[in-house]
Amino acid sequence: MLASLAQAVLGRTAPGGRNGCLSVLIYHRVLPQPDPLLPNEPSATEFEAMMQLVKRTFNVIPLADAVAGLKSGRLPARALCITFDDGYANNETIAAPILDRLGLHATFFVATGFLDGGRMFNDTIIESVRSAQGEELDLQAIGLGRHAIGTDQDRRRTISELIDAVRSRPVQERAELTERAAQVAGARLPADLMMTSAQVAGLARAGFGLGGHTVSHPILARLPADAARREIIEGKRRLEDLAGSRVALFAYPNGRPNRDYSAATVELVREAGFEGAASTSSGAARIGSDPYQIPRFTPWDQGSLAFAARMWSNMARATPEYA
Repeated sequence: MLASLAQAVLGRTAPGGRNGCLSVLIYHRVLPQPDPLLPNEPSATEFEAMMQLVKRTFNVIPLADAVAGLKSGRLPARALCITFDDGYANNETIAAPILDRLGLHATFFVATGFLDGGRMFNDTIIESVRSAQGEELDLQAIGLGRHAIGTDQDRRRTISELIDAVRSRPVQERAELTERAAQVAGARLPADLMMTSAQVAGLARAGFGLGGHTVSHPILARLPADAARREIIEGKRRLEDLAGSRVALFAYPNGRPNRDYSAATVELVREAGFEGAASTSSGAARIGSDPYQIPRFTPWDQGSLAFAARMWSNMARATPEYA
């Protein structure tokens, strides 16, 4: 009953055809259990409940089909795509089995430089703060200040502050600085957070989509054109080697238009042979939207009506200013 009502509400906003509207969900991880330091990452139980809502309420289609629909002017009513960024191992071990069981397609955007034992800078920070003992983490010696860690709330705030402090630095500097922070914190850092090459290839064999997400997840707008081009093309080639087929979709690292990527970045992605690309701007795409700047967002509501209301609000948003 509630699902039917949600469908009716959303159907008026996204009727399909030339009046079609495309919602795209973005996730990063699906955790085996809730993690107090990662409150915005769903557990397996929460993710499955959300996907059941999606299945009852929307027409889930592959992102590649959605891009083609945006270009042709043909989308199904209540069209929705599911995407994941970065390449976490739990995408393959936890999320993919849930999606497969429910018959839902997803596209996984993978930063290839972290496969097979690598670790993203933000995870180095998270695990360093998790491991640190006492009431305070003193990183003044490496220029990152002093931070309270006495409670989970303190630790979450410290993680956010440290990520913001290093996010925009050059990739090598970012990695070195966060590794030094780990040493100060006395952290034993995991080497199994990201997928292996075999896991990525397995997702492709299982029928899921793969998408480019660069090699080292840099802020592309801050790179010289040649360096940005290499990041985009080399990541694409590596994924194509693993998939044994063409990779036609891309997601901009961090993904904020005019901050993390620019109009010049969009052109590099187009020139690299991608057919569409996704940002992290909220909102929904419509017929005539730029297929190289598809907005995405994540609703966290668990109840059917609250979920439908959040999705409706997102679809009703005005198209954001793009690069």
